Parts: sequence; C-alpha cells; structure tokens
Amino acid sequence: MAAVASLLCARAAAGPARRLRGGARGARLVLSCSASSSSSSLPPPGEGGFSGRVGFLGLGIMGAPMASNLIKAGCDVTVWNRTKSKCDPLLTLGARFESSPAGVASSCDVTFAMLADPESAVEVACGANGAAQGMAPGKGYVDVSTVDAATSKLIGEHITSTGASFLEAPVSGSKKPAEDGLLIFLTAGDESLYNRVAPLLDVMGKSRFFLGDVGNGAAMKLVVNMVMGSMMVSFSEGLLLSEKVSLDPNTLVEVISQGAISAPMFSLKGPSMVKAAYPTAFPLKHQQKDLRLALALAESVSQSIPTVAAANELYKVAKSLGLADQDFSAVIEALKAKEQNK
Repeated sequence: MAAVASLLCARAAAGPARRLRGGARGARLVLSCSASSSSSSLPPPGEGGFSGRVGFLGLGIMGAPMASNLIKAGCDVTVWNRTKSKCDPLLTLGARFESSPAGVASSCDVTFAMLADPESAVEVACGANGAAQGMAPGKGYVDVSTVDAATSKLIGEHITSTGASFLEAPVSGSKKPAEDGLLIFLTAGDESLYNRVAPLLDVMGKSRFFLGDVGNGAAMKLVVNMVMGSMMVSFSEGLLLSEKVSLDPNTLVEVISQGAISAPMFSLKGPSMVKAAYPTAFPLKHQQKDLRLALALAESVSQSIPTVAAANELYKVAKSLGLADQDFSAVIEALKAKEQNK
C-alpha cells in the first residue's frame, strides 16, 4: 500500500473563513497560509491533514513548481507529462511516474491537472487513456487549468459520470508565485472535494475561494486575466509615451510603484520591459488565449468590453511577430511595431 502523506496548513490569524455576500453564487473567501516546505513533522489526517496519493498531470511552467511543492511538503505524488523528460526533476525529488493520465488517476486518490488550453484539458481528461478512464467512486479530479466554463463543465460531466468528484480550481498567479506557494485558487464544484483537498491547496497557494457551481471558477479566472492583460497594454503605452516625451521610463515605474495604481506586475516587469527583455513567467500566447475566452464569455451575456477587444488585437500582433512564447509583457513590441509601420 502506498505511503500515506499527511499535510496541515494553519489558518491565517484573521480567524475563520468569511462568507462573501453575493447570494446565488455562494462565493466564499477562505483565508489560509502556505505550509512550509521545510516542515519536518506532518500531523496525521485526523488533525486536519490530507491522506492518500496525489496525482499531477501537466508539468509545464506552472505545473512543475506546484507538484514540486506538494512533494517537498511530504505528499506521495505521481506525475505524468506528454514530454516525459519534464518529469525527471520531480522523479529526482521522489515522485512516481505513470505513462498515461488514466494510469495516474487509477493509482491516486486525488488527481490535479494543469494544462495549457481547453483542448489539452479535454484531451487529458476525456480522451484515449484520459484521466476519466482511471476515475472511480471515492476519487477526485481537480482541474487547475485556465479554460472556459463550457469546457470545465464538459470535463466535470465526464469525471462525475464515473462516480468520482470534480473541482475546478484555476489559479491567479504566474511562475514565481507557483514556485513560492503563493497562488490564489478560484474553485467551484464539489464542496466536499474542496474541503478534502484544502490542505493541498494551502501548500500550493496563499488563499482560496469557493465560488459555488462549476463554471464560476473558470469565469472568475477569465475576468481576472482579462483585467491583467488590459493593464499590461496600458502600462506598455505609458512606458513608450514617457520615453517619447524625454522622460525616464524607469522613473515612471518608480512613480507608479509608490502611488494608488501600484501593482507588483508593474514593479517586477517594468525594468525588464525598458530593456526590451521578456523572461517568461506567463507566456504571451496564454494571455491572448485568455482574452479570446473572456471576449466569448462577454458576448454570451451581451456585455461590451471594448478595451479588452483592442488589447486582444495587440496580443495577436505580438504573436505574429514570433513572441508567443515570450512573457506577455512582450506585447509592448506590438506597439513598437505599429509605430514603426506608420
């Protein structure tokens, strides 16, 4: 029998969870703090931990550090990735390997999935040798990918048809927060599964929200990333304009960092953008995908979002310039290109 891993994450000093007012959606904010990966003693499940084997599908820029934090916290983790070599660092840390998503799901009590786009998420969950084929009553599937609500519901239907439980849990945060265990989980679906995996979410993140029915987590994530993508375009315009009127863009970054519109994104990415360097934390192609999905979401409810539509076009230009795999801050190059083509 697989070794039992036990995890416990203390609640934040602010006290018990607070329910957000909002009626039908039943949103709830759960305050939590990350478990330390250096913890030497893990309390038993009866004291609030998690027992069982954990699967993780998808070991890209986000999945790898998330799975790594689970292993370091003492979890018994089994991994899978299309490119097997990406599993090697985690195997070195003590993870097990299965050759298919079905194999991971079959051998684990709870399986997490972090895939790049809706198509990949559906294929890994529902396709040949997909996770659904390894699901059964008592098991849980937690999809932390960023997808649209319809895709999340489709995956959920396949998973629950096996008798297993489903939770969508897309994350707010990029590479560094994933590495540091400081992600924000936007969850919806089976609340009993949410409570069951809460200690695992607390290892990988700094806070978690339960938002009710499947689809609400996906929608919240798209709205968040929609705002983020638009902010980056506006910030890029500010950097270029400041330089055009003979101001130091680095000073602009400093001024913004001390004012009401201060955001870690600006402080972290601004200095590199001034140097035309875009080390990838969140790939530009993924930001454009999220804007596309947000536009579709808005259209489905007849909500006009013209700023987002304009931003989406700029990210598409940046992709055409070969910047798809660069950080999304490389959208500034699309603005430079438009200026040069005047």
